Amino acid sequence: MKKLETSTLQHTTTLPLMEAFYTIQGEGFYQGHAAYFIRLGGCDVGCVWCDVKESWDARAHPKIEVKDIVRKAKSSGTEIVVVTGGEPAMHDLELLTTELHDAGLKTNLETSGAYPLTGEWDWVCFSPKKFKAPNDSVLPLANELKVVVYNKSDFEWAEKFASQVNSDCHLFLQPEWSKEKEMIPLIIDYVKTNPIWKVSLQIHKYMNIP
Repeated sequence: MKKLETSTLQHTTTLPLMEAFYTIQGEGFYQGHAAYFIRLGGCDVGCVWCDVKESWDARAHPKIEVKDIVRKAKSSGTEIVVVTGGEPAMHDLELLTTELHDAGLKTNLETSGAYPLTGEWDWVCFSPKKFKAPNDSVLPLANELKVVVYNKSDFEWAEKFASQVNSDCHLFLQPEWSKEKEMIPLIIDYVKTNPIWKVSLQIHKYMNIP
């Protein structure tokens, strides 16, 4: 479990919540596990292929009390809570992770790494994007490096981060959904040649679930 330094921001009791739902984790290391997702509003990374652009404007989403967010997560019956966005790390998540742990839940974070992390995390999925450089402080904290492959140049770009994360970090290459048919054969060949990497697929989209 990663205990991070307390944020210099004033701890807030509310967060902009776009949506929260219980589903199956479709990507990366926890693929196939039941998980409760907390999707926070706000993002300035600006991925052109983002499939949740409605999350970008934090002001468009209601500020919900952290205690209420956690209560609903606990009532789902889940063990794993995935905090995602948007870019969730742009918010102070100290209180959220504290209360999730107090409720007996595991905290998983999905982040581009664009901001230093706050809070206490059981698992950090670091998915860097070319549109905004990650903060160097995030790389050694990553349990999982998940690189979205949009074109051939992304393989070389992925290797740059693979050389900087810790030696226990799991490495995943994932096709961008709109170019899946084009990129999957390239990813397969790359992983066969470079078996330190694994393939990640968005299996929730195949199953037609959130």
